[in-house]
Amino acid sequence: MVLVKAQVAGRAVLLVPHRGGDPDETAPPGDYRRILQIVQAADDPVRGRAVGEELGLEAVVRGKLEPLRAKLTKLADRGWLYKRLDGRSTARR
Repeated sequence: MVLVKAQVAGRAVLLVPHRGGDPDETAPPGDYRRILQIVQAADDPVRGRAVGEELGLEAVVRGKLEPLRAKLTKLADRGWLYKRLDGRSTARR
């Protein structure tokens, strides 16, 4: 797996950091924080389409949701969300 890194003050950093034992909810960039808020506010696991609708994306156009699905996967890979086998996401508790 390739981790996307950015340069900050001459050193490489992850744009979306791994979640630690005491998570700092302000650590991910703004658009990722908004996605986290939507998933955390949901009563049940959510699909990418539902998150996209909440964000105001054209959910009926498949290509509009692919970048969002990639962000959901990245948040799950870094430990911020849990991605279920059926593709829905839930908040880590």
